[in-house]
Amino acid sequence: MNLASLIKLSTMNQAHNIPIQFLDFPAELLLDILGYLDIYDLVRARKICSGIRQLVDSCSELQYAIDIQYFNAIPASLPSCDVDVATRRQLLRKSETAWQKAEYSQRCSIPMSYCPDNYRWSCGILGVPAKSLAQIKFVQPALSGKNTQTTDLRQSSCKIDSIAFEGYSFSPAQDLVAILSRSAPGENHAYDVTFRSLSEDKAHPEAASPVVKALDNQIDVRLFNSPHTQTMIFGDYYGLFCKYGRKADGGLVDFLQIWNWKSKDTFQCLKIFDVDCGTTHFSFITNDRLLVANSRELMLFSLDDSANAIRLVAKFSLPAVRDPFVCHYITFNPIPLHASTHNQLIAVNMCMSAPTTAESPYFTFYIERNTLLELESTYTSRYGEASQGSHNLPWSAWGPKHTRFFENSLNSCTHRIFGFRSAELIGELFSCGGQLQSRSLRIRDFNPHRVADFKAGNQSKSHQRLVEGETLKSALFLEPLGSGLPYLETTTQEKFLANDMTMEANRITLLSLEAVSHYFILIVDMALIKTQGDLHNISQSIEMLDFE
Repeated sequence: MNLASLIKLSTMNQAHNIPIQFLDFPAELLLDILGYLDIYDLVRARKICSGIRQLVDSCSELQYAIDIQYFNAIPASLPSCDVDVATRRQLLRKSETAWQKAEYSQRCSIPMSYCPDNYRWSCGILGVPAKSLAQIKFVQPALSGKNTQTTDLRQSSCKIDSIAFEGYSFSPAQDLVAILSRSAPGENHAYDVTFRSLSEDKAHPEAASPVVKALDNQIDVRLFNSPHTQTMIFGDYYGLFCKYGRKADGGLVDFLQIWNWKSKDTFQCLKIFDVDCGTTHFSFITNDRLLVANSRELMLFSLDDSANAIRLVAKFSLPAVRDPFVCHYITFNPIPLHASTHNQLIAVNMCMSAPTTAESPYFTFYIERNTLLELESTYTSRYGEASQGSHNLPWSAWGPKHTRFFENSLNSCTHRIFGFRSAELIGELFSCGGQLQSRSLRIRDFNPHRVADFKAGNQSKSHQRLVEGETLKSALFLEPLGSGLPYLETTTQEKFLANDMTMEANRITLLSLEAVSHYFILIVDMALIKTQGDLHNISQSIEMLDFE
């Protein structure tokens, strides 16, 4: 039902041609009718008259639905499914107010008995391979009780072959761990992918096959030694990207293979990229779309189940870079599966390099996922069906208007995103003298509804500042950078000694550091370790900030 249908009800007649107005119906029936409207029509209906406004405002379910749309909220999991809608709405509004003011309740730090290396975050759980123990440890900070400042760790583990182990991905929402291992000698495939239960460390009950062969009969097993692999789980799909793989005919290529891990007979496809393209990363962004990045462009692919193929549907140029710099590495921030139905930000991280300098400038730009999907139609209307040889949609036609660019410090924390909100630690982790230093937390809110309300004076301006129209100036780029996404910014007064974090609906979890002496080791990112001393002179802990 739409708004026009609702208004038409006001002119309905019964017998004797007596007009019946919409508000003459019983309130229960009216609320049921209003519940069929989409959120935007519901908000417009609320403005028709005071009677409908009072009716909508009296219903917690309708108010909660409006709030979910307004905040673009991805509701946090609640401790009980019996929590009523009015309480859910109250919790949502309290959490949003806490984010706006950067008011959090800081929980006690939880020491970790081992230094995490090659770690991964997913849905608030930290995965840490412990090769010496032949297992992956999974650590989830959990509150010991309501309204308490104490926390404990829920821990589980998954066995691995420490010699053959290459990597892993996990999805708590699906109770899934996918382990990537090198194949045994004499086999004709590169890797084994094992699908296991996160909670029980056994074959996942929904996996069509507990183990699948990656790049089967596609490689020269004697020479295959990919220096970089990337894996990702998204719903029913598992993806594997291999850089610089040696094909069976001797050629050097990049491989991307996708499986439907729940189905034996459908969707197992392979895409091969020329190494000269500089392909570096991929990411699922919906159930049937994925992004692939190389040094010059972003490529949007569709997953074609009927043909078991990955089909190119659009290509987007990145901003031109001044010689001798090149964009040598691009990554995406993953979108969590449970948030896949919500519009949200995609973060594209770009690392630059040049043969004439040791500096590696590092930039991040944001774009809304729905905007990127809409640009597919823009591409098709301009160029028709995409192919490897077709034109790119130039940066000038999409980048400056729809993205927001930021320059990052050398060892700043990666931008973390949840919905329309992002968070990062500000500045360098090392001082000029080589000491670890604490950093403030910066929270940005790109929600267009909240930005509009802030500009209209409907929100307090004491805690946040509006940023719009400012364009990042950088001599590295030959084209204007994006300034199309206005946002509200809040910075914490407290500073944190941490090198990484994860972000959820109402929580930031920090991987905190404590240097015992002036010598320490720091994990800068997934692949780079910067050493300035002895591993035994630093301790690490998990620290939680709850925005609720």
